[in-house]
Amino acid sequence: PYDLRIVDLSKGEQKTPEYKAINPKGKVAALVRHDGSVLTEFSAIAMWLSMTYPDKRLMPTDSEGIVRTIEMLDFIVGTVHMLSWRMWRRPDAYSDDPTGQELLRMRGKTAMLNALDLVDTHLIGKDYLMGEFSVADAALYYNEFWAVDVAGWNLPKNVQAHYERMKTRPSVQSSREIEGVT
Repeated sequence: PYDLRIVDLSKGEQKTPEYKAINPKGKVAALVRHDGSVLTEFSAIAMWLSMTYPDKRLMPTDSEGIVRTIEMLDFIVGTVHMLSWRMWRRPDAYSDDPTGQELLRMRGKTAMLNALDLVDTHLIGKDYLMGEFSVADAALYYNEFWAVDVAGWNLPKNVQAHYERMKTRPSVQSSREIEGVT
């Protein structure tokens, strides 16, 4: 059981004193655990969930599978999301110059699509990034969602198939319903 709180980034709710009392970084995500301690950063939360709920099979159990999942998770969170997506979505965070912002948006999109091409190659012959569902697929899903449903981009073939497959998962359907996405 959990208590979900939606943080509306478009309204700057992540910058409010109430939210910063939970996560002083002023960004999502944050997970308040049963003991009251707080975890932030997608990768840390994903790792904690995998270790705390091993029956959910969010992470492979062999050492090679674990490190390969972490490797892919870092690539998706660090390159696809933080570098590429943020540059495209928030160029004003890097430049006050409108011309510079447009250049950043173009570079962000190019970097994102190049990164997704690498992921596409990795997905050849697989339903999920590690063969079976893992936390890396959850990280990829939210980037696929933004690319398709927010930016209106076309995904590479295997990444698009992954996105469609992810949308059939009950947990994804539930989150889409909560967020009002059809």
